[in-house]
Amino acid sequence: MIDESTFRRESDRALESLKQSLITAGDASGIFEFEDNNGVMNIIFEDGSPKFVVTPNTPIRQIWISAQATSYKLEFDEATQNFILPKTGEALKPLTQRLLREHLQDAEIILP
Repeated sequence: MIDESTFRRESDRALESLKQSLITAGDASGIFEFEDNNGVMNIIFEDGSPKFVVTPNTPIRQIWISAQATSYKLEFDEATQNFILPKTGEALKPLTQRLLREHLQDAEIILP
């Protein structure tokens, strides 16, 4: 497990990158919006469906995504310098993109 200061630095970096991608994709699609509330990221859908929540969990050094009634717990992979979902090997941004595409049934959504 990485130390707390490394986790904070790396999670801040990863979440800021995701935030910028979500803002860009949300503006382009017009079907979801991004909100940041004190470090808790919310993806809110125009159709009123349940939001996605992305948050760092510092005590256990993970980034959690709550989406589609499932909790995805990503761990920092030192080899790739990314937060990944151990079960699938997906990194934070590609996983979020896949979840958005599945939820919205829109293969055109791209998180740059």
